[in-house]
Amino acid sequence: MQLISTVAELRARLSGEASIAFVPTMGNLHEGHLDLMRQAREYGSCVVASIFVNPLQFGPAEDFDQYPRTLDADCEKMKAMVDVVFAPSVNEMYPQQQTVFVELPPIASELCGAARPGHFRGMATVVLKLLNIVQPKTALFGKKDYQQLHIIRQLVAQLNLPVNIVGGETVRAQDGLALSSRNQYLIDTERSEAVFLQQTLQAMRQKFLLGSRDFAVLQQQAVQALNDRGWIVDYVSIRNRTDLKKVVCNQDDVVILAAARLGKTRLLDNIEICNQA
Repeated sequence: MQLISTVAELRARLSGEASIAFVPTMGNLHEGHLDLMRQAREYGSCVVASIFVNPLQFGPAEDFDQYPRTLDADCEKMKAMVDVVFAPSVNEMYPQQQTVFVELPPIASELCGAARPGHFRGMATVVLKLLNIVQPKTALFGKKDYQQLHIIRQLVAQLNLPVNIVGGETVRAQDGLALSSRNQYLIDTERSEAVFLQQTLQAMRQKFLLGSRDFAVLQQQAVQALNDRGWIVDYVSIRNRTDLKKVVCNQDDVVILAAARLGKTRLLDNIEICNQA
C-alpha cells in the first residue's frame, strides 16, 4: 500500500492503471468503510481510497476542528485492502480559494440540506474534484448517507462522468446501530439509546407493510416517539427511492430517511421498502 499526499504524485502513480476502483472517505475508518474497500476489489485491479476531511461541507457551528483524524490507524486497518491511499492536505485540495461550485438540484436543499445549508454543495464539489483527480471506473459510497448517494449519482449522470457509482449496504453494529465515525461522540447512555432510531424506522416499515398509507401520520408518530425520549429530530421522511421526491399514497417503492440529534451527536439512518418487500 502506497500513501500519497499530492495530486501530481497520485496522477503519476495511477497513469498506467486501466481499472481503478475508488472509495472516498473522511477517515476515522470503521467496518462500513472497510466493507466498501473489500467490495472495491471486485470492480478494479487498482483500489484507491482517499482520506480527506473536507472543510467545504462543514457549517460554521459544526465539528470540522473536532472531527477525528486518525491517519496512522486508518492506514493500518486498510493496508491489506487498498493499493493507494490519497491523503491530501486542505491546501493541496484547495490551493486557492474555491469559488467554483456545482449547482445542485432542489433535493440538495431538503432533508439534510435544510438542516445543513451548503453541506451538499461542499460535498459535491470535493467529490467532483476527487473523481477528476483519481479518474476511477467505479466509485463506491455507503447507503447510510442515502441523500448524498442520490446527489452523487445525479452529479455523475448529468455531467456525463465516465464513472460507475456503486452504493454499499449500511453496515450495522450487532444491536442495529448504523456505523458512523461520529458514533464515538456518544457517551455510554447515549450509545444505548442510539439504536432507537433504527427501531423507530423498523416500526414505520412494519406499519407500512401492514397497509398504512397515511404518510403524514406515520412521520409524525415517529418524530413524537423520538422527541418523547429526548431526541432532537431534524426530520423523518418517507420518500420515493428513485428521486427522493415526497411520495403519494399509492407508492410502494420508498425509503424512510431520518436524522436526529442525541446529545451533541447527529445520527443518520434509513430503511428501504421495495416492491418485493
